[in-house]
Amino acid sequence: MMPGQVLARGVCRHLSAGHGFAVVEEFVPERGKRVDVMALGPKGEIWVIECKSSRADFMSDGKWQGYLDWCDRYFWAVDDRFPTDLLPEGTGLIIADGYDAEILRMAPETKLSGARRNALVRRFAGHAARRLQALRDPGAMLDGPG
Repeated sequence: MMPGQVLARGVCRHLSAGHGFAVVEEFVPERGKRVDVMALGPKGEIWVIECKSSRADFMSDGKWQGYLDWCDRYFWAVDDRFPTDLLPEGTGLIIADGYDAEILRMAPETKLSGARRNALVRRFAGHAARRLQALRDPGAMLDGPG
């Protein structure tokens, strides 16, 4: 696994076991965008978590602000050695490793519109179902958006 994938695993474990979220890694909310983790909460809230494994990884990411329109809360997930002073104010902070994570700073909430939330939840459900089916039947041809 790549370092960012290790962080994503810890984030997903924490959000699902500790907070009741359904999580999907490498989710595409729309063509041209791919978030590291999208999490759907028990009350329908949608969080986006971008995993950054190093200073260089963070500095090379100029597209993160485009993800703000696709979630109620936006977080960075980094390991305990990451220079967190680089991370923008007004975003959440999660410290993670391959086994667990901890939310150190809650992201501010900016509610999605009902239409966008509905579209995202449908896309999330379809994506998760196709991914599960691909695990159960690797030879199946699974087409569809997201």
